[in-house]
Amino acid sequence: MLRYQGSPGEHDETLRQALRDLGWVEGRNVTFEYRWADGRGDRLPALAKDLVRSNVDLIVTNTAMGGLAAKNATKTIPIIMATGAEAVENGVVASLARPGGNVTGLSEHYATIHTKLLGLLHETLPEVTRVAFLVNTALGSDGIGGTGHRSRDALQAAAPSLAISLRTFEYRHDAGFDGALQAAAHERPGALIVPAAIYTANGPRIAEVAAKTRIPVFSLADIPVEKHFGLVAYGPDWLDMYRRAATYVDKVLKGAQPADLPVQQPVKFNLTVNLKTARQLGITIPPVVLLQATKVIE
Repeated sequence: MLRYQGSPGEHDETLRQALRDLGWVEGRNVTFEYRWADGRGDRLPALAKDLVRSNVDLIVTNTAMGGLAAKNATKTIPIIMATGAEAVENGVVASLARPGGNVTGLSEHYATIHTKLLGLLHETLPEVTRVAFLVNTALGSDGIGGTGHRSRDALQAAAPSLAISLRTFEYRHDAGFDGALQAAAHERPGALIVPAAIYTANGPRIAEVAAKTRIPVFSLADIPVEKHFGLVAYGPDWLDMYRRAATYVDKVLKGAQPADLPVQQPVKFNLTVNLKTARQLGITIPPVVLLQATKVIE
Protein backbone atom coordinates (compact mmCIF):
# COMPACT_ATOMS: atom_id res chain seq x y z
CA MET A 1 0.00 0.00 0.00
CA LEU A 2 1.32 3.42 -1.01
CA ARG A 3 0.16 6.00 1.52
CA TYR A 4 0.48 9.77 1.63
CA GLN A 5 0.16 9.83 5.41
CA GLY A 6 2.87 8.75 7.81
CA SER A 7 1.11 6.13 9.93
CA PRO A 8 -1.65 3.51 9.69
CA GLY A 9 -5.13 4.56 10.69
CA GLU A 10 -8.83 3.79 10.62
CA HIS A 11 -8.95 3.75 6.82
CA ASP A 12 -6.29 1.05 6.61
CA GLU A 13 -8.07 -1.15 9.13
CA THR A 14 -11.33 -0.66 7.23
CA LEU A 15 -9.66 -1.94 4.05
CA ARG A 16 -8.10 -4.90 5.84
CA GLN A 17 -11.41 -5.81 7.48
CA ALA A 18 -13.27 -5.58 4.18
CA LEU A 19 -10.69 -7.87 2.61
CA ARG A 20 -11.00 -10.32 5.53
CA ASP A 21 -14.74 -10.39 4.89
CA LEU A 22 -13.94 -11.33 1.29
CA GLY A 23 -11.65 -14.16 2.39
CA TRP A 24 -8.27 -12.40 2.25
CA VAL A 25 -6.71 -12.99 5.67
CA GLU A 26 -3.40 -11.37 6.55
CA GLY A 27 -0.74 -13.96 7.29
CA ARG A 28 -2.70 -16.71 5.56
CA ASN A 29 -3.27 -15.73 1.93
CA VAL A 30 -2.31 -12.05 1.78
CA THR A 31 0.52 -9.86 3.06
CA PHE A 32 0.49 -6.08 3.31
CA GLU A 33 3.52 -3.90 2.69
CA TYR A 34 3.29 -0.20 3.49
CA ARG A 35 5.23 2.72 2.15
CA TRP A 36 4.60 6.00 3.97
CA ALA A 37 5.25 9.40 2.42
CA ASP A 38 4.83 11.21 5.77
CA GLY A 39 2.75 13.89 4.09
CA ARG A 40 5.43 14.62 1.49
CA GLY A 41 4.17 14.25 -2.05
CA ASP A 42 7.70 14.44 -3.46
CA ARG A 43 8.53 11.10 -1.80
CA LEU A 44 5.79 9.13 -3.54
CA PRO A 45 7.63 8.35 -6.83
CA ALA A 46 10.59 6.76 -5.02
CA LEU A 47 8.30 4.82 -2.69
CA ALA A 48 6.27 3.55 -5.65
CA LYS A 49 9.43 2.34 -7.36
CA ASP A 50 10.43 0.58 -4.15
CA LEU A 51 7.12 -1.30 -4.08
CA VAL A 52 7.60 -2.32 -7.70
CA ARG A 53 11.09 -3.63 -6.89
CA SER A 54 9.50 -5.67 -4.09
CA ASN A 55 7.50 -7.48 -6.80
CA VAL A 56 4.13 -6.97 -5.14
CA ASP A 57 1.03 -8.37 -6.85
CA LEU A 58 -1.06 -5.22 -6.47
CA ILE A 59 -0.68 -1.63 -5.22
CA VAL A 60 -3.35 0.30 -3.32
CA THR A 61 -3.04 4.10 -3.25
CA ASN A 62 -4.96 6.79 -1.36
CA THR A 63 -4.35 9.96 -3.40
CA ALA A 64 -4.32 10.87 -7.08
CA MET A 65 -0.64 11.78 -6.82
CA GLY A 66 0.01 8.36 -5.29
CA GLY A 67 -1.92 6.72 -8.10
CA LEU A 68 0.06 8.59 -10.72
CA ALA A 69 3.36 7.84 -8.98
CA ALA A 70 2.49 4.14 -9.01
CA LYS A 71 1.34 4.31 -12.64
CA ASN A 72 4.63 5.93 -13.63
CA ALA A 73 6.53 3.22 -11.79
CA THR A 74 4.82 0.24 -13.43
CA LYS A 75 2.64 -0.52 -16.45
CA THR A 76 1.96 -4.12 -15.42
CA ILE A 77 1.25 -4.33 -11.67
CA PRO A 78 -2.46 -3.58 -11.02
CA ILE A 79 -3.13 -0.36 -9.08
CA ILE A 80 -6.32 0.28 -7.09
CA MET A 81 -7.11 3.80 -5.92
CA ALA A 82 -8.99 3.71 -2.62
CA THR A 83 -9.37 7.45 -3.18
CA GLY A 84 -7.92 9.63 -5.93
CA ALA A 85 -9.11 13.14 -6.65
CA GLU A 86 -10.07 13.88 -10.26
CA ALA A 87 -8.30 10.85 -11.66
CA VAL A 88 -9.18 11.67 -15.27
CA GLU A 89 -8.18 15.32 -15.09
CA ASN A 90 -4.93 14.39 -13.36
CA GLY A 91 -4.02 11.82 -16.00
CA VAL A 92 -4.24 8.75 -13.80
CA VAL A 93 -6.89 7.05 -15.96
CA ALA A 94 -8.16 7.69 -19.49
CA SER A 95 -11.81 7.88 -18.45
CA LEU A 96 -14.06 6.75 -15.61
CA ALA A 97 -15.98 4.27 -17.76
CA ARG A 98 -12.90 2.92 -19.54
CA PRO A 99 -9.86 3.55 -17.36
CA GLY A 100 -7.48 1.63 -19.63
CA GLY A 101 -4.03 0.57 -18.50
CA ASN A 102 -3.41 -0.91 -15.06
CA VAL A 103 -5.21 1.59 -12.79
CA THR A 104 -8.79 1.66 -11.51
CA GLY A 105 -10.62 2.18 -8.23
CA LEU A 106 -12.45 5.20 -6.84
CA SER A 107 -12.12 8.89 -7.61
CA GLU A 108 -13.76 12.01 -6.20
CA HIS A 109 -14.20 15.45 -7.80
CA TYR A 110 -12.67 17.88 -5.32
CA ALA A 111 -13.65 21.07 -7.16
CA THR A 112 -17.34 20.20 -6.86
CA ILE A 113 -17.04 19.08 -3.24
CA HIS A 114 -15.10 22.18 -2.22
CA THR A 115 -17.85 24.31 -3.76
CA LYS A 116 -20.43 22.46 -1.66
CA LEU A 117 -18.21 23.02 1.40
CA LEU A 118 -18.14 26.76 0.70
CA GLY A 119 -21.93 26.77 0.62
CA LEU A 120 -22.02 25.00 3.98
CA LEU A 121 -19.54 27.53 5.32
CA HIS A 122 -21.94 30.30 4.28
CA GLU A 123 -24.84 28.50 5.96
CA THR A 124 -22.80 28.03 9.12
CA LEU A 125 -21.28 31.51 9.28
CA PRO A 126 -23.53 33.77 7.16
CA GLU A 127 -21.83 36.90 8.46
CA VAL A 128 -18.39 35.84 7.15
CA THR A 129 -17.33 37.68 4.00
CA ARG A 130 -13.58 36.92 3.89
CA VAL A 131 -12.42 33.32 3.46
CA ALA A 132 -8.90 31.96 3.01
CA PHE A 133 -8.06 28.80 1.04
CA LEU A 134 -4.77 27.01 1.68
CA VAL A 135 -3.39 24.92 -1.20
CA ASN A 136 -0.17 23.15 -2.17
CA THR A 137 0.30 23.76 -5.88
CA ALA A 138 3.57 21.79 -5.92
CA LEU A 139 1.63 18.54 -5.85
CA GLY A 140 1.86 18.96 -9.60
CA SER A 141 5.59 18.31 -9.86
CA ASP A 142 4.81 14.82 -11.19
CA GLY A 143 1.70 15.75 -13.10
CA ILE A 144 -0.59 16.36 -10.13
CA GLY A 145 -1.51 19.80 -8.90
CA GLY A 146 -4.37 20.68 -11.14
CA THR A 147 -6.54 19.38 -8.29
CA GLY A 148 -5.61 22.38 -6.15
CA HIS A 149 -5.93 24.79 -9.05
CA ARG A 150 -9.33 23.42 -10.06
CA SER A 151 -10.63 23.68 -6.49
CA ARG A 152 -9.28 27.22 -6.25
CA ASP A 153 -10.96 28.22 -9.52
CA ALA A 154 -14.25 26.60 -8.53
CA LEU A 155 -14.25 28.35 -5.15
CA GLN A 156 -13.43 31.72 -6.71
CA ALA A 157 -16.26 31.26 -9.20
CA ALA A 158 -18.77 30.39 -6.47
CA ALA A 159 -17.70 32.95 -3.86
CA PRO A 160 -19.29 36.13 -5.34
CA SER A 161 -22.79 34.65 -5.34
CA LEU A 162 -22.39 34.15 -1.57
CA ALA A 163 -20.97 37.66 -1.05
CA ILE A 164 -17.67 36.08 -0.07
CA SER A 165 -14.21 37.33 -0.95
CA LEU A 166 -11.87 34.35 -1.33
CA ARG A 167 -8.11 34.65 -1.04
CA THR A 168 -5.85 31.72 -1.88
CA PHE A 169 -2.59 31.09 -0.06
CA GLU A 170 -0.41 28.82 -2.16
CA TYR A 171 2.87 27.09 -1.47
CA ARG A 172 4.93 24.93 -3.76
CA HIS A 173 7.01 22.79 -1.43
CA ASP A 174 6.32 21.08 1.88
CA ALA A 175 8.79 23.43 3.58
CA GLY A 176 6.59 26.34 2.53
CA PHE A 177 3.50 25.11 4.35
CA ASP A 178 4.05 26.95 7.60
CA GLY A 179 4.73 30.24 5.85
CA ALA A 180 1.49 29.95 3.86
CA LEU A 181 -0.47 29.04 6.99
CA GLN A 182 0.98 31.96 8.92
CA ALA A 183 0.27 34.34 6.03
CA ALA A 184 -3.34 33.18 5.92
CA ALA A 185 -3.72 33.55 9.68
CA HIS A 186 -2.14 37.01 9.58
CA GLU A 187 -4.97 38.17 7.31
CA ARG A 188 -7.48 37.18 10.01
CA PRO A 189 -10.08 35.75 7.62
CA GLY A 190 -13.51 34.84 8.89
CA ALA A 191 -12.82 31.20 8.04
CA LEU A 192 -10.13 28.98 6.54
CA ILE A 193 -10.67 26.13 4.07
CA VAL A 194 -7.98 23.44 4.16
CA PRO A 195 -7.83 20.59 1.59
CA ALA A 196 -8.02 17.08 2.99
CA ALA A 197 -4.42 16.01 2.30
CA ILE A 198 -2.96 19.18 3.84
CA TYR A 199 -5.09 18.87 6.98
CA THR A 200 -4.31 15.18 7.35
CA ALA A 201 -0.57 15.81 7.11
CA ASN A 202 -0.47 18.99 9.22
CA GLY A 203 -3.42 18.74 11.59
CA PRO A 204 -1.63 19.57 14.87
CA ARG A 205 0.06 22.68 13.45
CA ILE A 206 -3.17 23.89 11.83
CA ALA A 207 -4.96 23.38 15.15
CA GLU A 208 -2.30 25.35 17.00
CA VAL A 209 -2.52 28.36 14.67
CA ALA A 210 -6.31 28.23 14.30
CA ALA A 211 -6.84 28.08 18.08
CA LYS A 212 -4.43 30.95 18.69
CA THR A 213 -6.00 33.19 16.05
CA ARG A 214 -9.56 31.88 16.60
CA ILE A 215 -10.13 31.06 12.94
CA PRO A 216 -12.82 28.45 12.12
CA VAL A 217 -11.45 25.70 9.88
CA PHE A 218 -13.49 23.89 7.23
CA SER A 219 -12.23 20.84 5.33
CA LEU A 220 -13.14 17.73 3.36
CA ALA A 221 -11.23 15.65 5.95
CA ASP A 222 -13.46 14.51 8.81
CA ILE A 223 -10.89 12.88 11.10
CA PRO A 224 -8.57 15.95 11.30
CA VAL A 225 -11.59 18.20 11.84
CA GLU A 226 -12.62 15.99 14.74
CA LYS A 227 -9.14 15.78 16.27
CA HIS A 228 -7.47 19.05 15.34
CA PHE A 229 -9.76 21.98 16.18
CA GLY A 230 -11.71 21.91 12.94
CA LEU A 231 -15.26 23.23 12.88
CA VAL A 232 -16.95 21.55 9.89
CA ALA A 233 -16.02 18.77 7.48
CA TYR A 234 -17.97 17.81 4.39
CA GLY A 235 -16.83 15.17 1.98
CA PRO A 236 -17.10 11.59 0.77
CA ASP A 237 -17.57 8.81 3.28
CA TRP A 238 -13.92 7.77 3.10
CA LEU A 239 -14.47 4.51 4.99
CA ASP A 240 -17.14 3.50 2.50
CA MET A 241 -14.71 4.21 -0.34
CA TYR A 242 -12.09 1.95 1.26
CA ARG A 243 -14.67 -0.83 1.65
CA ARG A 244 -15.57 -0.50 -2.01
CA ALA A 245 -11.88 -0.46 -2.97
CA ALA A 246 -11.53 -3.83 -1.24
CA THR A 247 -14.03 -5.33 -3.70
CA TYR A 248 -11.78 -4.17 -6.56
CA VAL A 249 -8.71 -5.65 -4.87
CA ASP A 250 -10.64 -8.91 -4.54
CA LYS A 251 -11.68 -8.93 -8.21
CA VAL A 252 -8.19 -8.16 -9.50
CA LEU A 253 -6.50 -10.74 -7.29
CA LYS A 254 -8.98 -13.24 -8.71
CA GLY A 255 -8.00 -12.38 -12.29
CA ALA A 256 -9.98 -9.31 -13.38
CA GLN A 257 -8.14 -6.63 -15.35
CA PRO A 258 -8.15 -3.03 -14.04
CA ALA A 259 -8.80 -1.75 -17.58
CA ASP A 260 -12.14 -3.56 -17.54
CA LEU A 261 -13.31 -2.15 -14.18
CA PRO A 262 -14.87 1.34 -14.40
CA VAL A 263 -13.65 3.91 -11.91
CA GLN A 264 -16.36 4.53 -9.34
CA GLN A 265 -17.26 7.77 -7.59
CA PRO A 266 -18.43 8.44 -4.02
CA VAL A 267 -22.05 7.60 -3.31
CA LYS A 268 -22.10 8.52 0.38
CA PHE A 269 -21.16 11.89 1.87
CA ASN A 270 -20.69 12.94 5.49
CA LEU A 271 -21.11 16.26 7.23
CA THR A 272 -19.23 16.45 10.52
CA VAL A 273 -19.82 19.33 12.94
CA ASN A 274 -17.44 19.84 15.87
CA LEU A 275 -19.51 21.47 18.63
CA LYS A 276 -16.53 21.34 20.98
CA THR A 277 -14.62 23.67 18.64
CA ALA A 278 -17.74 25.78 18.13
CA ARG A 279 -18.01 26.38 21.88
CA GLN A 280 -14.34 27.32 22.10
CA LEU A 281 -14.83 29.86 19.32
CA GLY A 282 -18.14 31.16 20.66
CA ILE A 283 -19.97 30.03 17.52
CA THR A 284 -23.57 28.85 17.47
CA ILE A 285 -24.14 26.31 14.70
CA PRO A 286 -27.45 27.05 12.92
CA PRO A 287 -30.11 24.33 13.18
CA VAL A 288 -30.23 24.05 9.36
CA VAL A 289 -26.61 22.84 9.43
CA LEU A 290 -27.02 20.54 12.44
CA LEU A 291 -30.01 18.88 10.77
CA GLN A 292 -27.78 17.95 7.82
CA ALA A 293 -24.97 16.59 10.01
CA THR A 294 -24.17 12.90 9.89
CA LYS A 295 -21.81 13.24 12.88
CA VAL A 296 -21.74 15.77 15.70
CA ILE A 297 -18.70 16.01 17.98
CA GLU A 298 -19.81 16.96 21.48
